Amino acid sequence: MSQLRLGYLYGLGAYVMWGFFPAYFKLLKPSGPVEVLAHRILWSVLFMVVALTAIRRWRKIAELLRRPATLGGITLAAIFIGINWGTYIWAVNVDRVVETSLGYFINPLVVIVLGVLVLHERLRAAQWAAVGVGTVAVLVLAVDYGHPPWVALVLAFTFAMYGLVKKRLALPPSDGLFLESAVLTLPALAVLGWLASSGDLTFGQAGTGHALLLAAAGVLTAVPLLMFAGAANRLPLVSIGMLQYVAPTLQLALGVFAFHEPMPPVRLFGFCLVWLALAVFTWDGLRTARRTRRAALHPDEAPALA
Repeated sequence: MSQLRLGYLYGLGAYVMWGFFPAYFKLLKPSGPVEVLAHRILWSVLFMVVALTAIRRWRKIAELLRRPATLGGITLAAIFIGINWGTYIWAVNVDRVVETSLGYFINPLVVIVLGVLVLHERLRAAQWAAVGVGTVAVLVLAVDYGHPPWVALVLAFTFAMYGLVKKRLALPPSDGLFLESAVLTLPALAVLGWLASSGDLTFGQAGTGHALLLAAAGVLTAVPLLMFAGAANRLPLVSIGMLQYVAPTLQLALGVFAFHEPMPPVRLFGFCLVWLALAVFTWDGLRTARRTRRAALHPDEAPALA
C-alpha cells in the first residue's frame, strides 16, 4: 500500500472516529459530563503510559520536563483542550450536538482570524470574504437561537487556540497528549474523589459494560490523534484541510437524524452560509496550493503567477 493511500486511510479513520464521538458519549449516561471528562483525562494518561513505555519515549519526556518554557506551553494547551473537551461532552449530554458540529465547521475561519490577530498574518481577498460570510452566518444563527451560539464559539476558539499553542510547541503527538493529560490528572482525580465522597460517582455502579465504556475513553482519545499524526506525515496540507469536514458533517447528521434535534429554516440558512464560507476558504486554499506548486516547478513564471 502506498504511503499516500495509507495517509488517507489514517486521516479518514481519525475524522470518522471523531465524528461518531456524540454517539459514544450518549452511551455513558447516567454519568454526568464532569465525571466523563475526568475519566477521559485519567484513562488517557494511563493509556499513554503504556504506549510511551512500548515505544520507549520516557527519555524524551524527561528532557521535556527540564524545559520550563515548554512546560508552560503544555499547561496552556492542557487548559484549552480541557475546556474544549468539557464543553463538548456537556453539549452532547444536553442535546446540542448540532451546535457542536457548527463549532468545528467554523473552526477553520477562527484559525484565520487568530492568524491575523496573533500572528499578524495578511489575508487574501478570498479569505476575507470567507471570514465575512462566516461572521454573517454566526449573526443569523444568533438570531435563530435567541443568543450567540456560545457552545459553537467556545469549541471553535478553544480548539483554535489549542492548535496555535501546539504549533508553537511542535511536540510529537504522543508526548503532547501524555503531558497535557498529566497536567489535568490531579484535578480529574480530585473531581472523582469528590463525586465518590458525595455518592454521585457512577463508575462501577452502572454495570461492567458502563465501566468499560468509561475506561475506553482513554483509547478513543489517543487512537484518532495518533492516526491523525500518521495522516499529517503522509498527506499534503490541502488534503488534511478537506478531510477535516468529515467529523462535523457526521456530527451534524447524528444530531439531526439520530438524535432528532431541531433544524428550523433560519438555522439551516445559517449553516448554509457557513458552508458557503468554507467553500470559498477551500477554493482559495486549493488555488493557492496549485499556484505554489507551479511556481516551484517553473520559477521563471513565479512573478506572473503572483
